[in-house]
Amino acid sequence: MTNQQHPWSRYVAVGDSFTEGIGDPEPSAPGGSRGWADRVAEMLSAGTDDFAYANLAVRGKLIRQISHEQIEPAIDLRPDLVTFSAGGNDVIRPGTDPDEIASRCEEAVGRLRRDGATVVLFTGADVGFSPVFRGIRGKVAIYNENLRAVAEKHDCIVADMWSLREIQDSRMWAPDRLHLNALGHHTVARMVLSALNVENTLEPQNPEPMRGTTWHQARTEDLVWAREYLVPWVLRRVRHQSSGDNVLPKRPAAGPFLLHQ
Repeated sequence: MTNQQHPWSRYVAVGDSFTEGIGDPEPSAPGGSRGWADRVAEMLSAGTDDFAYANLAVRGKLIRQISHEQIEPAIDLRPDLVTFSAGGNDVIRPGTDPDEIASRCEEAVGRLRRDGATVVLFTGADVGFSPVFRGIRGKVAIYNENLRAVAEKHDCIVADMWSLREIQDSRMWAPDRLHLNALGHHTVARMVLSALNVENTLEPQNPEPMRGTTWHQARTEDLVWAREYLVPWVLRRVRHQSSGDNVLPKRPAAGPFLLHQ
């Protein structure tokens, strides 16, 4: 049976924790996380018996590592659709250059496009709402403009996280304030499918109303967050470690989409 809603039959997702699905735990799923890419693959596979999906993304990876470790394996899987989200871990690091990061992105995109696959690129989210990342908003915007130029040059589809207003809400984010939660990943999946012009059954979802928080409660939560998430992140940087060390891709081979192992 052929799916008349879209032309793709082999989808490979490439990237970091965002594409791996971190923040959206699903213990029975490969790798223990679900995420937007799994949701997109599930929708793309509906109505067809010959759709294959692989997810090579690994948390913590910089764009240089993604380029070296994931691009050729992705090409070897002969995809006709690739989602490529990278550079976020580079952009949030102090002292990095968004122009240089975009240049590395363009080199990787050129390789992904050489066999004619449709490539989807992701802008960075507008972090102006976040006290943690508000200071790099301008840096993200510069990277995004570079990325749009790369997309235009190589005829890629842009999944525009910057204009996705729904995720500019702390209720869409996991407790670490760095990764989307299940609701956020669901919202991104809907946006990606819209960018691909694919009809789907994913319905809009709204977060629970935000509870009232006093100044003292907010500062206490900030301290807990710093202890549980910020300090370990800084220590990994000092030790030249990554959350992705010794982590393997959750779906390394292209095969039928299965939500559960």
